[in-house]
Amino acid sequence: MQTDIKHEWIYEQAPNEVWEYLTQAELIALWLMPNNFKPIVGHEFQFQTKAMPSLDLDGIFHCKVLEVEPYRKLSYSWKGGSGNGIFTLDTICEWTLEPQGNGTKLSLKHSGFKEANFAIFTGMTDGWQKNIQKMLNHINANK
Repeated sequence: MQTDIKHEWIYEQAPNEVWEYLTQAELIALWLMPNNFKPIVGHEFQFQTKAMPSLDLDGIFHCKVLEVEPYRKLSYSWKGGSGNGIFTLDTICEWTLEPQGNGTKLSLKHSGFKEANFAIFTGMTDGWQKNIQKMLNHINANK
């Protein structure tokens, strides 16, 4: 089984504009989920969505900021489970931004999926594409 989700997108906006949508809690909530994110290494935060019992997920993802290189790189852990303190999902999200002409190449590597996470992996592979399109729509609406 493949254990990493990898995607790349090209934005017309400069890296600093895209960066805001990856690092400001209120902007992340527009395209991904409600959260209490702060771009500070070591900061523990949560993403919240509806529970998905069929996937053994209570709807709260427990995360910790691992790396912050402003306008270039952001990574955080992403863990989830049924809410009993046992994580059945234990992954890492890594975002990289590279200048591309006047715009930005945004890359995502979401890694660490296990065989038991196959259904989650499949859903998130498509989910990232849909959510990033929502981000792009918000960025373009605020040009």
